[in-house]
Amino acid sequence: MLRSTFMIAFCCYALALPAQVSISSNHRYLLHNGKPFFWLGDTAWELFHRLNREQASQYLQHRAGQGFTVIQAVILAEFDGLHTPNANGDLPLLHDDPTRPNEAYFRHVDYIIDKADSLGLVIGLLPTWGDKVWKSTWGKGPEIFTPQNAKVYGQWLGKRYRTRKNIVWILGGDRTPQNEQQLTIWRQMAAGIQEGVGAACAVITFHTQPNALGSAEWFHNDAWLSFNMFQNGHCRNTPVYNKIQAAYNLTPAKPVLDGEPIYEDHPVCFNANDLGTSSAYDVRKYAYLDLFAGAFGHTYGCHDIWQFYSPAHEAVNNPHVPWQQAMDLPGAKQMQYVRRLMEANPVTERVPDQSLIAENNLTPAERIQATRGSDYLYVYTASGLPFTVVLGKISGSRLQGGWYNPRNGAFKRIEQLENQGQQKFTPPGTGYGQDWILVLQDAAREMKL
Repeated sequence: MLRSTFMIAFCCYALALPAQVSISSNHRYLLHNGKPFFWLGDTAWELFHRLNREQASQYLQHRAGQGFTVIQAVILAEFDGLHTPNANGDLPLLHDDPTRPNEAYFRHVDYIIDKADSLGLVIGLLPTWGDKVWKSTWGKGPEIFTPQNAKVYGQWLGKRYRTRKNIVWILGGDRTPQNEQQLTIWRQMAAGIQEGVGAACAVITFHTQPNALGSAEWFHNDAWLSFNMFQNGHCRNTPVYNKIQAAYNLTPAKPVLDGEPIYEDHPVCFNANDLGTSSAYDVRKYAYLDLFAGAFGHTYGCHDIWQFYSPAHEAVNNPHVPWQQAMDLPGAKQMQYVRRLMEANPVTERVPDQSLIAENNLTPAERIQATRGSDYLYVYTASGLPFTVVLGKISGSRLQGGWYNPRNGAFKRIEQLENQGQQKFTPPGTGYGQDWILVLQDAAREMKL
């Protein structure tokens, strides 16, 4: 048993086979085709269930064009995914039996996965939404999984998709495990996927409800858990960065990701009457704070997109915009600037470092968060407050840099400075929605922004 666990862990962390997703050697980042991979995700939970091939292709092409790299979607979907057919009229299982998948339904899943691959997109593939394991107080269920059939279903999926190299597996589906039976179901499903995928090695994570440590609360020491994932609900000014940092600091080291932050155009804390709906500023602030706290990538989400809102389908929590229009909401467009910044310097060497700044413990609304590589640093100020940088922590006798505007990706250079002592920086603007990123880099290296 110890040898088996070691071999799975070795495969997931060290093998780095070509043409697939794997974990970097420092256990902090993901690779794709053996190269650093920036996860810029979108929660398209109902993609397989609600869209036909033409619509799915339209959605995937649009997101690829906007710079997204990962699409998170569910096979056994939330909106009565067992009993309401997909766009082709097919149900996923015969008689709600996970050991009897419906081939016609899965041919549609195959098409979408392959279409995504042709566009350079990775699929964050959820075998099931969590209500099929535990219905809780919401969700339609029914609860169909046992440890035995979960493993069989996982094996079947792993074997079916073992040759697809654009898949990261996501278990959990918006549920917090309640007891040993449920923990065993998820562990058996993971074991089945690993066995089905075989030597190619599956990269697997777990999508839970909001909690202190995300998937790490139950599964951090499980060899199958390749990286930790959080869901942080849909409220403003939650100190998510502390949770990201806590998971980042766990032993053994594993990558960490915010897989469901506040969605754009979502009722804030599910209370639109008092708190309104979330904005582009809300979603991009979570992106930069999460990333600078140690996340290896980030998932964007939109309330109108995850459910593919249209008059033809049941809706939840009052979406506003049909999904075709929602693809171009401001926050979605601004995610390309997140990716541009994070890929402007070496991806896999970056670390969180609040010691770079004197004002390192402000409240979420005014938070200042810092991260660095060996010869560059970024400082994010959520509301444009001035801050003091402690210099001398990256290489170079002189530094070049400037202000990066997360609203439009514009970069305004500042004068070069000596890399020593402390220096105060004042952003170009201040106040609500006036977030900025200071970029400093060894002056001897070319600036790529």
